[in-house]
Amino acid sequence: MILCFPFDKSNDKFIKEAAELLIACFPQAYSDCALEEMESILDEERIAIMAVENDRLIGLAGAIPQYGVTAWELHPLAVRSEYRGRGIGSQLVAALEKEVASRGGITLYLGTDDEFGQTSLSDTDLYEDTCEKIKNIKNFKKHPYEFYQKIGYKIVGVIPDANGIGKPDIWMAKRVVK
Repeated sequence: MILCFPFDKSNDKFIKEAAELLIACFPQAYSDCALEEMESILDEERIAIMAVENDRLIGLAGAIPQYGVTAWELHPLAVRSEYRGRGIGSQLVAALEKEVASRGGITLYLGTDDEFGQTSLSDTDLYEDTCEKIKNIKNFKKHPYEFYQKIGYKIVGVIPDANGIGKPDIWMAKRVVK
């Protein structure tokens, strides 16, 4: 049985497994600093949720307070590759949304980079006809924006060239209170 609950900050084994998960999911970002990133993720002001099966960490979701506490940035979301497509990410985000709302959060937002040409927003000039391009976005290579749309997030903007020319960051958000 897979359980999602607040991250056990006292468990060095889970912290190490989470750092390894960050490297596996985001090698371009964390291959040399995953343990340091875990220290940040586990900071007192942040929220960290973990998914565990048979005493093995299989997923991690975190949130960073922004704008006081009314908007929180979802960072990161990582699930072991062999567990993807089984609802773990959705469970982690749902638990994170609930915790954000309990702390006074109204909005949970995220940036989902398109560094590898996975959508129609890459390799194009997003300074021209921006809204039309967002409206007509296409997913070419399993970019995660569609996962977030399935769980209620909307594209609210882009940062053109955030990761280099033609490599945008796609911004998505969801209201977590009714």
